Amino acid sequence: MIEASNLTKHFGSTPVVHDVSFSCPPGTVTGFLGPNGAGKTTTLRMLTGLSPIDSGTATVAGVPFRRLPNPGRVVGVMLDASAQHAGRTGRETLRLGAQVLGVPTDRAEELLELVGLAGPAATRRVGKYSLGMRQRLGLAFALLGDPDVLILDEPANGLDPQGIRWMRGLVRQFADAGGTVLLSSHLLGEIAAVADRLVVIGGGRVVAAGPTAELLEGQDDLEEYFFRLTDPSSPDPSSPDPTGTTRPEGANR
Repeated sequence: MIEASNLTKHFGSTPVVHDVSFSCPPGTVTGFLGPNGAGKTTTLRMLTGLSPIDSGTATVAGVPFRRLPNPGRVVGVMLDASAQHAGRTGRETLRLGAQVLGVPTDRAEELLELVGLAGPAATRRVGKYSLGMRQRLGLAFALLGDPDVLILDEPANGLDPQGIRWMRGLVRQFADAGGTVLLSSHLLGEIAAVADRLVVIGGGRVVAAGPTAELLEGQDDLEEYFFRLTDPSSPDPSSPDPTGTTRPEGANR
């Protein structure tokens, strides 16, 4: 379970996340959606203890991330696929991670196979990897500790259509086995295909949240719908917009 309650964050005097609340229950994929600069990554950094919280609370498995004794065994995190050491091979990266987490190093081979980096790709330096390959390695690293929770920031970046379909299947299988997945993206169509629930953020605030099927019911043009939700110049969420539709009931302003 992931719980965010009234999360607020300022950079200097500038508010970047304001009063953000949502939960991600076990057995589900939650899509965390918003345009670039909406506050998605900052929110995820607060959830994972990388950025201090100005006010509010964030917990994973019932406790703040920093209080988890061995976080990688509870929650797998991928916030930046390019953060891996460029001089190590894919295999070395996962084997070293396994040692740090206290899991068998054989787990590295299992995950290289799972994410499609077994064979010659495993012995290449990460600095020589394409962005898509780094994303696959990042997913493998997130899964290394056999966690119950996954927090993934834009995991489809750099993946080709086949890779995106593979990624969706991977997170769907994880959730169907009882895991909790929080998946961020700026592309509604990409997330709608796999998410059970959506949390939409715009201008640092939650503007819509709920089951995917309910939020998207009757929406023929997902791109236009997403734009209307997240555009700060759009009408009040509870008021009719120029197209004659309304935003989802209960959306936060």
